[in-house]
Amino acid sequence: MTLPLVAASTAKSDAEIEADVALLAKRHRISAAIVREIMRRTGMTERSQLEREIAKGKARR
Repeated sequence: MTLPLVAASTAKSDAEIEADVALLAKRHRISAAIVREIMRRTGMTERSQLEREIAKGKARR
């Protein structure tokens, strides 16, 4: 019964998500729009998971 409360307290705010988007875009030299598209497509907001997805995409190029 307490799981929804825990999940709500650990959810990232919009400002934190945008900060992660900017950081990942700069670190991986891709546009912020691409990072947002990966977030939308995968449904993930955790930075390490997004970095794995970005690395997979770069390997395909």
